[in-house]
Amino acid sequence: MPAPFPKIGIHKNILNVACNAYNFAAPSILASDFAILAEESQRMIDAGADYLHVDVMDGHFVPNLTLGAPIVKSLRKHTNAFLDCHLMVSNPEQWVGDFAKAGANQYTFHIEATEDPESLIHKIHANGMKAGVAIKPKTPAESVFAIAHLVDLILVMTVEPGFGGQSFMEDCLPKVKELRERYPEKDIEVDGGLALDTIERATAVGANVIVAGTSLFGVDTPAKTIAIFKETIIRNVTAKFSD
Repeated sequence: MPAPFPKIGIHKNILNVACNAYNFAAPSILASDFAILAEESQRMIDAGADYLHVDVMDGHFVPNLTLGAPIVKSLRKHTNAFLDCHLMVSNPEQWVGDFAKAGANQYTFHIEATEDPESLIHKIHANGMKAGVAIKPKTPAESVFAIAHLVDLILVMTVEPGFGGQSFMEDCLPKVKELRERYPEKDIEVDGGLALDTIERATAVGANVIVAGTSLFGVDTPAKTIAIFKETIIRNVTAKFSD
């Protein structure tokens, strides 16, 4: 079964920085050393990470093939961390049960990959997971307006999905701003090119969940970077949207 959920959302009555209730750092294990995945994951949790972000690619929806539910199942044996699974797949309905059984906590699908997002969201919740919806850089924010009230998180891609290590696409930020203004208490996640030189811009428009790969796994002191991420979220998001 999935591990217990951490608190999510920007709650008005929670203003203690130490509780990390709305400032989430989510290291992407795609940037880890897969030969020692359990150790790499624990290194991020020890550094202050709130989530472990799991990029699932099928080689069809995106031009790359990565990991699947068996890896999540194996990782779950070694951690109680919140597993934030991002499904970049053509048929997200197919894998809901497998990821729930594997121990995923959150199942984020792409709006571009399904014809019936509402039914998919209900299926995800029925399987005991949080539901997220993701949009590609060229997909408008309004594509998720009809179902935004049903999901727990909205993910705005700030690179083209499929490969790690791409440059941050700043022209995606107006979508984050629009979504934050419409949904002030919704978790809004950004993924792609997030690092110390882009965190200020991403959080200034309202992102409160930050996915980062090489900028965390590729440094000797990820705790320092995570601390800066969280402080920046608190300053730019919590201070603006929690009163």
